[in-house]
Amino acid sequence: MAIRFFDMFSGIGGFRSGLEAVGGFECIGHCEIDPYPNTAYNAIFDTRGEYYCDDARKINPDNIPDFDLVCAGFPCQSFSVAGKRLGFEDTRGTLFFEVARLLKAKRPAFFLLENVVGLLSHDAGRTLETIFSALVEMGYCFEWCVLDSRYYVPQQRKRLYIVGYLDERCAGEIFPLESRDAKNLRQIIGGSQGQRVYDPDGIACTQCAGSGGQGGKTGLYFIDLNPDPKITDEARTIIARHNAGVTNHKGVNSGVLIEDKPRAIISPQKETVRQNGRRVKEPDEPMFTITATDRHGVVHEGRIRTLMPIECWRLQGFTDEQFYKAQAMGLSDARLYKMAGNSVTVPVIAAIGERIRAVNEKYQIVR
Repeated sequence: MAIRFFDMFSGIGGFRSGLEAVGGFECIGHCEIDPYPNTAYNAIFDTRGEYYCDDARKINPDNIPDFDLVCAGFPCQSFSVAGKRLGFEDTRGTLFFEVARLLKAKRPAFFLLENVVGLLSHDAGRTLETIFSALVEMGYCFEWCVLDSRYYVPQQRKRLYIVGYLDERCAGEIFPLESRDAKNLRQIIGGSQGQRVYDPDGIACTQCAGSGGQGGKTGLYFIDLNPDPKITDEARTIIARHNAGVTNHKGVNSGVLIEDKPRAIISPQKETVRQNGRRVKEPDEPMFTITATDRHGVVHEGRIRTLMPIECWRLQGFTDEQFYKAQAMGLSDARLYKMAGNSVTVPVIAAIGERIRAVNEKYQIVR
């Protein structure tokens, strides 16, 4: 019997795409207040005859068909470092309690929640404690894990996933997931710095300009590190300082970008934008985290090209067919970029869905 699920805060359907790709899951309805991603959702999926409510606060549990799993990527802006981090003081932050209200009323066998990793540290951990306490009070057991999308798609995207269940036999059966990425930093021969040997098929050590010593992780990958960078016709004077690396002193911190392969660059049109302190990545590193506000690009053969909306959708694991169905609804590129940035990563959801399905089959929870 299929696991019936309700897609809450559905966006463009990342949860649904992942679960349906696994098989053994059936969607009974969704909830999405933003009309633009909802238009895309209805174009991508056949939602005829399914339950729908635009506002989670208006959901009447008595009107929803029974389901076995609720999926919810409740709004993350209240907890994200990219936002003001107001938490429960932000109306969007309180929408978790709408998930809790539905869990209490319908008592599904499972739930799957997703949010930014900033939720772990928000308000010194008290926000997460409030969420966990609410889940425990309703009789749910749960486990959580921070997963990086780079193990499933070429995009670095760390997110917090919480899986809950009423049957205690499921404990420890979901996380951790097995890594699917062959391009990890793999050490073949250990030893002190300068003596280690790494697998050539894995990713390289992080290259930075400030580390010295034997085998130090040195390299130049910034085009310009000045607080107010400018593109100049002539290179700045390069000043040699013993073991100084690249500094932040004006007129000193010049560097070169040795380009032999395409590289990821964040917001090409905004020279001051950084993500985790970086503007340009090494050739074989994954793309920067796709967000609803930043635009991403690639540097290749001396030229910078912004990623197209379809490429951002691909980085989240959506198929080209799904993208073209959404685009055919007349949605602007700006909307399509934003939708991709707000979505969950489809293959990550599929991996979690496989575990949920396996546990359900093992213990015959949903009959």
